Amino acid sequence: MLIDKYDIRYIEAGCDEAGRGCLAGPVFAAAVILPEGFFHPLLDDSKKMSLKSRELLRPYIEENAVSWGIGMASEHEIDQINILNASILAMHRALDNLNLKPDIILVDGNRFKPYQHIQYECIIKGDGKFMSIAAASVLAKTWRDEHMLALHQKYPHYGWDRNKGYPTPEHKELIHKQGLSLHHRLSFSSNIQIKIQFSD
Repeated sequence: MLIDKYDIRYIEAGCDEAGRGCLAGPVFAAAVILPEGFFHPLLDDSKKMSLKSRELLRPYIEENAVSWGIGMASEHEIDQINILNASILAMHRALDNLNLKPDIILVDGNRFKPYQHIQYECIIKGDGKFMSIAAASVLAKTWRDEHMLALHQKYPHYGWDRNKGYPTPEHKELIHKQGLSLHHRLSFSSNIQIKIQFSD
């Protein structure tokens, strides 16, 4: 039985998201259940880690976690329900993709919504305090980055291989020149003060 194999006294799933502050692309989330005593010296809040460290850790986490799941909410869903609700929706979808039901969900940040009557706790800066949340932050970030690199192949003129859709000065300037793509979040357009026009 999986629980006995990993000697888990209660099953804890860490949850985190990536891409909440972006102007383009979906928001991704991950849920991770780690085995008792899991440790890796590189594991930390993904925002504090180098690209190389995140890329090294992703397969290690995926191979050694008891269970992990990825969820996402599209740009269009973000526009419809706002980024907070879309982030929570992505986390719920990540939890849906676990093959083991957790006893408690640890969420990075201060907002969440009940999921299947499972106890949860919101922890500010939790990705620097709990291994399971840190592991989720790495998976959410690397999966989203991979998605944005794929979009970059279709829309190379936005520099998504460099900015991943975040509101960098370069990205904003390229939007001013090119207009918005179908993958930009229209609800964020007021943040960049541009006329909405779509670019192929």
